[in-house]
Amino acid sequence: MAKVKHEAAWYPLESGETVLDGLLRQGVSVPHACRAGACQSCLMRAVEGSVPAAAQVGLKDTLQARNYFLACACRLPDGAALEVAGAGELRIPARIVALESLSPDVLSVRLETESPLSYRAGQYITVVRGDGLARSYSLASLPRESTLELHVRIIPGGAMSEWLARDARPGERVEVQGPAGDCFYVPGQPEAPLLLAGTGTGLAPLYGIVRDALEAGHTGPIHLFHGAREPGGLYLVERLRQWATWHPNLHYGPTVLTGGGGDVREGTLEALVLARVPKRPTGWRAYLCGNAEGVLSLRKKLFLAGFSLKDIHADAFLPSTPPAGRVAGAA
Repeated sequence: MAKVKHEAAWYPLESGETVLDGLLRQGVSVPHACRAGACQSCLMRAVEGSVPAAAQVGLKDTLQARNYFLACACRLPDGAALEVAGAGELRIPARIVALESLSPDVLSVRLETESPLSYRAGQYITVVRGDGLARSYSLASLPRESTLELHVRIIPGGAMSEWLARDARPGERVEVQGPAGDCFYVPGQPEAPLLLAGTGTGLAPLYGIVRDALEAGHTGPIHLFHGAREPGGLYLVERLRQWATWHPNLHYGPTVLTGGGGDVREGTLEALVLARVPKRPTGWRAYLCGNAEGVLSLRKKLFLAGFSLKDIHADAFLPSTPPAGRVAGAA
């Protein structure tokens, strides 16, 4: 049996159990969300003992060098002992400065941090509430702006999203951890065609990437597809239509599964995106955000259509997952 020391107490781990699951099972509060190694909200630091290499996959070299690891991916061999600490030193105090409804179920949340956060538009951060509840959200804002903008889907029963929608007020204190993610615009090759596709609040990072590219003087065509089940699931439609009239190289394609009309195309997002891709997409760059299944499927099909893997930037959104035996919570 392995064991973990956290805040002066030792906790046994069952065979094959992750550090996160073992601590949560024994009542220790650890920030977490996706439990799949993607959001990085469960970061911890090893003070003593060896961390399995699998627990550091996807982390920046600087974090690995400081012995940070993902608690949800850390399984210790029987007999191992690990002393850990939280990731408080990586967090920046922040406060909510504005809450704005973008649609019946999407909320714009603006945060002001006490110290500057270095990030690229399109990356994501983890928001940590005072009680330790943590959720990850993509950044729709630009680094030059004084606040961070997040688009939060309000999910019935969602611990963080319903709190933001119903109870949080400007001035509320939170903490921010990050950034992370590879879905952001890189200057250079301003003539390259860009393909951006996302569903739901997957629009948030794409919104930031489009703004970043346009401000950088990108001259190549920018194809932005936003998908939803029906028209009510789309948001920022008029703003994006206006941008498309101001920038001839920006092509905005709102898409729905049912109820399309006018410039709102009807069909699957994947089919409409693939119909836009030329037979030889040499030099194209793609940015994909949204639910994991859709992102991974489209990534594979773009590769088969001729995209280079290095030119496909994807961040899949994973739902929060509670410990086994508890009622599922959402963002």
